[in-house]
Amino acid sequence: MAISEQQHSTEPTMRALVQHSDRGPKDLRLTAGRRRPAPGPDEYLVRVGAAGINFADVMQSRGTYGGGPQAPYPAGFEAAGEIVAAGEDVADALPAGSHVVGAGSGAFAQYMTMPAAQALPVPSGWTDAEALGLVLNWATALAALTSLGEVEAGETVLVHAAAGGVGQAAVRLARHYGARVIATASRAKHDTVTALGADEVLDRARPDLAAEITRLTGGVDLVLESVGRATFPVSLAVTKPFLGRVIVFGAASGDAGLTTHELIFRHQVQVKGLHIGALAAAAPSLYDGLLAELRVLIADGVCPPGSPHIHPLADGPRVLLDLEAGATRGKHALDPWR
Repeated sequence: MAISEQQHSTEPTMRALVQHSDRGPKDLRLTAGRRRPAPGPDEYLVRVGAAGINFADVMQSRGTYGGGPQAPYPAGFEAAGEIVAAGEDVADALPAGSHVVGAGSGAFAQYMTMPAAQALPVPSGWTDAEALGLVLNWATALAALTSLGEVEAGETVLVHAAAGGVGQAAVRLARHYGARVIATASRAKHDTVTALGADEVLDRARPDLAAEITRLTGGVDLVLESVGRATFPVSLAVTKPFLGRVIVFGAASGDAGLTTHELIFRHQVQVKGLHIGALAAAAPSLYDGLLAELRVLIADGVCPPGSPHIHPLADGPRVLLDLEAGATRGKHALDPWR
C-alpha cells in the first residue's frame, strides 16, 4: 500500500490509517508523517501498543456510525498502550509509563488521545493486546446482560453473533451469571462458541430459526441483538411477552424497523438501545460501576486475557473487509509499529 508523506518539520509525527471517504475500508490508507496529537483537558496521550478492530470501524468507514467524523480522519476507536502525557484537569492521573486500555478517536495510529476517566489500567501481567476488548467488548456485554438486561440465574439468554468479540464475552458472562445460553453463529464457527459454554449453537441463516429457538426454550428472557436486519425479527418473535428484554447494540446486517403498532399488538417486549461510549458519557457512575465489576471478573478469572489475531497496521483495510464479510472470528487487532 502506498504511503503518502505529510511532513511537519518541527513537530513529532507518526504513522496512521486515515479514512478518505465514506465508501468503506478500501479507502482506508496508511499515512506516514501525520502530526502526533496532543492531549486535551481530561485526556491521556497514549503510545499505542495494540489497536482493536470492531464492527463500529466498518460502520464509520461507510458513514453509517452515528455522530462519526467527516473524511478524511484518522480511523480507529479502541487501543491499549503506554501513557506518554496527561492533559490538564485529569483527576488522579496515572503516571507516565502506566499502561491503559480505552477508547477515543484515531486509534489506528502509533499515538492517540483517550478520555482519562474512561481508561482502564491494563491488568497486571497482561500485554496491551491481551487487554483489548475490556472497555468495549466486555463492557458492552456486561452492560447488556446486567445494567440493562437485568439477567437472573435460571433465565434463558439468546446471543446473536456469538463468535464475535462482544458475543464471546456475552456467552462467558451469561454462563457466569447462571443463565442458559442459546447462541447463533455461522456453521463454521459453532465449535468456537460451544467451547465457550453455550448450551445450544444454531445457524442464524436457517429459515426456521425462530421456530427452533421457541421449541428449545418456550421463549427467551433476554436477547443480545447486534446483527440487525437479518435477526431482529427473530429476536422479537422469540422473546417472552412483557417481561422479556431485547438489548440492541449493533446492526451488522443493516437497520431493522419496529413500529409502535407492533409493540402494542404484536411484540409486547422491552427494547433497549446500548452504545457503550454514550453510556460512559451520559451515565458515568453506571460506567464506573461496570469497570469496577470488570476488575472483579478479571481477578476471579471469569474475564481472561484476550488472544487477538494481530496484524500489521497496513493490513487494516483487508481485515475490516473480512470483518464486514463475516469471515473473521474472535478479536482482531493492529500493531501500529509493524
